Amino acid sequence: MTTNGVDPQGTLTQLRAFLAQAPLTVDSRLPPERELCRQLGVSRGELRKALATLEAEGQLWRHVGKGTFIGSRPTESLADLSVTTSRTNPAEVMQTRLLIEPEIARMAALNATAADIAEMRTCMARSRTATTWRQYESWDNRLHRSIAEATRNTLLLTIFDTLNAVRRAVAWGRLRANRTQPDPQHHSFAEHEAIVAAIADRDMEQAAQAMRRHLQTVERKLLNQHQ
Repeated sequence: MTTNGVDPQGTLTQLRAFLAQAPLTVDSRLPPERELCRQLGVSRGELRKALATLEAEGQLWRHVGKGTFIGSRPTESLADLSVTTSRTNPAEVMQTRLLIEPEIARMAALNATAADIAEMRTCMARSRTATTWRQYESWDNRLHRSIAEATRNTLLLTIFDTLNAVRRAVAWGRLRANRTQPDPQHHSFAEHEAIVAAIADRDMEQAAQAMRRHLQTVERKLLNQHQ
């Protein structure tokens, strides 16, 4: 028991509840520790223990001097993407995604848990209600990573994170139509539904095909617009 009457497990439970209810997405920064302590009514020592537990689980990552962020730590080997980013382009990014992500979807169909599929569906629902491109992209990114996490393959997830880090460093905004948010009939909504439905049905081939069709649509629309 701590001096303020909150046991370590209780602090962890409170922090989990806070993160579940807060309007935070992948890469969002948590409030400063002092503010979190005030909101949760816990000591800084117990808060830090709870943060360390969630970081070990891959739900958070911390950067000294910058804060604590939602999601897994960026791939350390790509701390500096400037060289890779300067030598690639959207076409290469899409070619590489088409080689890797259909196979990720295939493996996800084999290994995904009920919790994985629930997370995918949450991401799809949130992306449909996004009011800005930034919100949509955050949930879209989280959906694709949740599919990669469902493979239960650490090396494959690292490869996905590496590719995703490069993808996010390339300037895609200039390829987009001049709208403030996705259209209600945006192609990705139905395509994401097809991918997740195939994963939930354990249909490995259909999951791979659905992901491939989705990425081909993305490639065609973005690169045609660029041209």
